[in-house]
Amino acid sequence: MQTDLRGRDLISLQDFTTDEIDTILEVALQLKRERAMGVPHPLLRDKVLAMLFFFSSTRTRASFEAGMAQLGGHAQFIESRTTQIAHGDTPTEIGEILGRYNDGIAIRNVDWGIGNRYIRDVAAASRVPVLNMQCDVYHPHQILADLMTMRERRGDLRGRTITISWAYAASYQKPISVPQDLLLAATRYGMDVRLVHPPEFELMPEILAQAQDNARRSHGSLERMDDFEAGFRGSDIVYAKSWGALLRAKDDADGAAIAATYSDWITDERRMAMAADDAIYMHPLPADRGIEVADAVIDGPRSVVYDQAENRLHAQKAVMALTMR
Repeated sequence: MQTDLRGRDLISLQDFTTDEIDTILEVALQLKRERAMGVPHPLLRDKVLAMLFFFSSTRTRASFEAGMAQLGGHAQFIESRTTQIAHGDTPTEIGEILGRYNDGIAIRNVDWGIGNRYIRDVAAASRVPVLNMQCDVYHPHQILADLMTMRERRGDLRGRTITISWAYAASYQKPISVPQDLLLAATRYGMDVRLVHPPEFELMPEILAQAQDNARRSHGSLERMDDFEAGFRGSDIVYAKSWGALLRAKDDADGAAIAATYSDWITDERRMAMAADDAIYMHPLPADRGIEVADAVIDGPRSVVYDQAENRLHAQKAVMALTMR
């Protein structure tokens, strides 16, 4: 266990060793047990987390706010469009000022080509930890919850087959940060990873290169596929969600038109039956029901989506407790 993560930014899990990630997950499980038994853990009493949102949120805002309250502190909600951030506050000013007012800064900015850079610029100016609540490249707190859920359900992940697949959704062109970050994490833990998507929905080349290196180092594997149903066959974990053709599309309308040609990429009962007998279905939510996934799957016995959502709370509390104390 790594016992000193005080003051660390969490922008990408690639910046943390697997020992450090394991520490976060161990603390998360401890905090989850304590909450189940009603044991208080005010580890961050009188601490304040500034939460800066450039993008709408349900689970992220609710879980960070609840987590800070349960740790004895306070979460300060800041919406970019209703503050002076919309009128000229720079990342350096945000890092300097919020870093002097608060004990941590959490940011969600998924603007393509902007989000990750913005968070890193704030972190460079901040004297307190900066936590990535999702950017255009990474979604580390979601992935911590995913790892936690997979371990609870499947134990040692080495040698387990996980299918990280694109699925159709009509609502909007969703960020690619979840599949990218999940790909990086799964390959670090020795999993046999199937990355499945139509040709137009590729991920960033540098992320794929890092994932290949991770798989080599962990003695796992990474297979790229473009056959939706083949990706399900025999898989232990099916993580099928939509993301935008951000590296290919000219604009949102173009991306939606490309996606519409693959509207049959829906996770339904027939396809889940192709997976292993004890396979689980995962999704970070929200899902486009009846389009991205069938109700019978997401509400069925194989689905662990609510466990994932709950584990956001515990994983984030662990990160805050370890970095902001």
